[in-house]
Amino acid sequence: MNAPPDRRKFLSASAAGAGSLAFLNNLPLVSAAEAKPDSKVVRLDSGIEPLVRLVEETPRDKLLEEVGSRIKKGLAYRDVLAALFLAGVRNIQPRPQVGFKFHAVMAVNAAHQAALAGPDRERWLPLFWGLDNFKGAQAVNEKESAGWRMKPVDEAKVPLPAKARAAFTSAMDNWDVEAADTAVVGLARTATRGELFELFARYGSRDFRDIGHKAIFVACSFRTLDVIGWQHSEPVLRSLAYALQKHDGKNPAKEDLEQDRPGRKNAERIRDAAAVPGAIPEIPGELLSALRTASADEMGAKVAELTAKGAAPQAVWEGLFLGAGELLMRQPGIIGLHTLTALNALHYAHQTVAANDTRKLLLLQAASFLPMFREAMKTRGKVGDAKIDDLGPRDEKAMFGVADVYKEVSKNKETAARTAMSYLKANPDGAKELTDEGRRLIFLKGTDAHDYKFSTAVLEDAEVISPAWRDRFLAASLFWMKGSETPDSPLVKRTHAALA
Repeated sequence: MNAPPDRRKFLSASAAGAGSLAFLNNLPLVSAAEAKPDSKVVRLDSGIEPLVRLVEETPRDKLLEEVGSRIKKGLAYRDVLAALFLAGVRNIQPRPQVGFKFHAVMAVNAAHQAALAGPDRERWLPLFWGLDNFKGAQAVNEKESAGWRMKPVDEAKVPLPAKARAAFTSAMDNWDVEAADTAVVGLARTATRGELFELFARYGSRDFRDIGHKAIFVACSFRTLDVIGWQHSEPVLRSLAYALQKHDGKNPAKEDLEQDRPGRKNAERIRDAAAVPGAIPEIPGELLSALRTASADEMGAKVAELTAKGAAPQAVWEGLFLGAGELLMRQPGIIGLHTLTALNALHYAHQTVAANDTRKLLLLQAASFLPMFREAMKTRGKVGDAKIDDLGPRDEKAMFGVADVYKEVSKNKETAARTAMSYLKANPDGAKELTDEGRRLIFLKGTDAHDYKFSTAVLEDAEVISPAWRDRFLAASLFWMKGSETPDSPLVKRTHAALA
């Protein structure tokens, strides 16, 4: 969530033993002001390159110790974040999938957001996880992509400022990788942050390939650049443009492929949109019901109809978030969790873009993506029939605490969700304590990029859901959170030994 949790509550369950974070007391504090984006976009020291090379070249079994030593001597949080992100962009190829090893890049913003929500001193721990995760991905990249590294741009082909936007949109529309690579450099040197985001938000949401990772990378890139400084934008936007053009062999500009159809139809709906008088139903419940059976095209049409009648976009988003939570309950797994991380990225884009047409398109694309997730889940095995609106308390009379909730997460996800409903019903103001503990357990027990991506997304989105539905959304999120009986991450123990 956006507000920092109470530090005493955050640390209360980790004061001793293997789960303790007390070893981080050896590190300098990271103030909230330092970790947050600087409104003036303060430029980093021009010497960031040596730090990036340190991250790239130091062996995995020595990197945390080396960076920890420099932090003790005053190395700034923002510089470590910048070096981590830029090392990933330069060394990890976002192909053949915008995922897998590339999560070393895409999870950087999630780790930063998790750090931002933690107490000052604990803000370092997600970055140590990110550094180690990068080294693992770097090794995979060496094996899978023959040591791919981003090459210098061909300056002779970079378009003139007046032609950069047209060159970029033409290249992206035609899925021309080489032309886009030089055009995006010209665009990065001339366009504003807002102009860039408007373009990338549309291209990042135009197709369903890689189960939402394209939209996720767009949000990650822009949010991270807002923190580390836009002087680093060229390599980041080159990587992003390359990732957004990933397809499966047939040029989408010349084909009518399933992954592209919702985007094309929704773009037509935006152009043809007109006010339609009529009664507006109770949006979240209406959308939940529709999402259980509707096709991608039908969901786009339904949301277009609701918004034409005057339905508030936020009410629509609430219904979509609940639908995504329900899909996770039906099949806790990689596809189920990405319903929520992709929706988080699309919602961020919707809240950030300036053009009304782009905002409408993002909302329709989010609606169309959920049925595509639902169908993709069928390829992964059994899909249950749980309904989030049926999720109720575990016991109307028994009293449960936060500790009971996360103990059950390690045993039975459905029981944990109902335990959370009981706790929240008895403690109307208890959501903060529940989410603070969830974050603490990710810090201690998170081992995978999805642990950070998922928890950061759902805890952020819970804040925009109305009180009438928030408890169910938080309870559903437990189907992919860490339980208190999950073993601590080996990385935490290693960091403890390195920094104690």
